[in-house]
Amino acid sequence: MRKIFSLCVLVVLISSFYGYGQTTSKAAEEAFEKGNEAFEKASFITLDAQSIYVFNSAIINFTKAIKLDPKYTNAYLNRGSTYNELKKYPEAIADFTKAIELDPKYVFAYNNRGFTYKALKKYPEAIADYTKAIELDPKFAAAYNGLGAVYNALKKYPEAIAVYTKAIEIDPKDANAYDGLGEMYNALKKYPEAIAVYTKAIELDDDPLNGPIFGGLFYIYNGRGDAYRDLKKYPEAIADYTKVIELDPKYAIAYYNRGLAYKALGKTKEAEADFAKAKALQK
Repeated sequence: MRKIFSLCVLVVLISSFYGYGQTTSKAAEEAFEKGNEAFEKASFITLDAQSIYVFNSAIINFTKAIKLDPKYTNAYLNRGSTYNELKKYPEAIADFTKAIELDPKYVFAYNNRGFTYKALKKYPEAIADYTKAIELDPKFAAAYNGLGAVYNALKKYPEAIAVYTKAIEIDPKDANAYDGLGEMYNALKKYPEAIAVYTKAIELDDDPLNGPIFGGLFYIYNGRGDAYRDLKKYPEAIADYTKVIELDPKYAIAYYNRGLAYKALGKTKEAEADFAKAKALQK
């Protein structure tokens, strides 16, 4: 699975409107909201020097909020989420753990720490945290999606299918869960099933850049293209890979995959052009 923060559906920014984890300090709340604003701004920027600067600005503001109110659990949660974006995983774990110490029933902290453990390939710890989040809130679909991603990484595909299916039961419009199911069906070579759930995810996800699990809609088209290619439905595969390239012209894998489909159709010139483009993008 691609995805970075893919499962930072798994990064959950919590604002004071949730009714818990709040502060009585007006100054701390103001710093917290400034941190949220910076995080949201950085989230729309490709991870580069500019976004790193803005994420660091968010950390500064969340840290200020914590200094003003050392028991401000939301600030620990959001600072940890920002550390996740910067791949500063030990710092993220420390913040989520502090939030849990302050509130042992803080579902979002278990969820986000589970994501961080998964990123570190500490799968038993990730499973424990996602399981705890589900125990605390059995209707929290994001935790099922996160758990599915862990099972995927462990190649426990039936278990992943079970939790993704549960996420869909909870929220039938959860494009992220359909996307996860598509990956599992592809892994199990159940290509018609994969196509069906990828198509459902595409129907549900009307935002081409900010779609399921921190990936975006182009990842779903790529997955469906893979299923079509494995079924030797090469024109359909080419159409999906072309859509991927329209959405992200720098996604090398899509050029390579489309090249394979062109090659299977005997379109050598088009295949060679795509292979060359994929190679150039990977330099």
